[in-house]
Amino acid sequence: MLQAVPHDDVPRFFLYGEPPRDADAAFLHVETVAARSAPVDWTIRPHAHRDLSHLLVIQAGEGRMRAEDRTLVFAGPCLLMAPAGSVHAFDFSPDTDGHVLTFAGRLASDLAVREPALARLFARAGVVALEPAVLASHGVGPALHRLEQELVWGAPARGLGVEAAMLTALVGLLRAAEDADGEGAAASPLVERYRLLLERHFREGWPVERYAAALAVSPRTLRAACAAAGQGRSPLQMLADRLVVEAKRKLVYTSMTVAEVAYGLGFRDPVYFSRFFTAAVGRSPRDFRRQPDPAAA
Repeated sequence: MLQAVPHDDVPRFFLYGEPPRDADAAFLHVETVAARSAPVDWTIRPHAHRDLSHLLVIQAGEGRMRAEDRTLVFAGPCLLMAPAGSVHAFDFSPDTDGHVLTFAGRLASDLAVREPALARLFARAGVVALEPAVLASHGVGPALHRLEQELVWGAPARGLGVEAAMLTALVGLLRAAEDADGEGAAASPLVERYRLLLERHFREGWPVERYAAALAVSPRTLRAACAAAGQGRSPLQMLADRLVVEAKRKLVYTSMTVAEVAYGLGFRDPVYFSRFFTAAVGRSPRDFRRQPDPAAA
């Protein structure tokens, strides 16, 4: 079991190893995996970012990604997704070749508004295996190298150059992911928009009807979209799943009491929270804290 950290959260950085600070609404950063991982023996310890989302494009190499309470094994080429606020960690093999793209939360949201299908890339942590030929056919590698150059150049029309390279890379990644058999490939843009909205408000006790209103659809339409998605979870079940993930995070990584976890997740009664958690996980919060799931150990 990972050692608890003081009170209410895991280490939070701006970029890994850098003190926390607010990101500009249009913040975009790209670097190689080796740039930040090689100096720390290719191990990035569990941490989170308040308002930054990562997309890691792994061309070669392998390793493990810790995503909340799950441990995911990956091998390149693949796409690793770590949305804002999620606890994540990585163990890379020394031969890993890839890039890390980092987006401000506002930038990711704006991109999802412009093209709802892009919401999938920022909605939840996970791994999508990619076919080398498909990745190459969409020009992702050259677009990433071009983006690296545009971000450091002072050439005329730099802003347009950055946007063009970024959009080429994102569209290529989205299409490559849709061509793969990755988790969530069948999810509709509405479902991914719902996931993004969940990330902002799941602690606030919103009913499904309020989420539907915020998405400008009826509750029935939202339920139908969720039922048709890959995992077939209802909006209420997806909300419960998100609460369970956050509860596990607090129990594994922090020293908060069970009551503090309950109140922090919007529960008015810690006893009800304990019943909710036990029904979902099969063990009480205290039992889970003593011995987390194998994936969280």
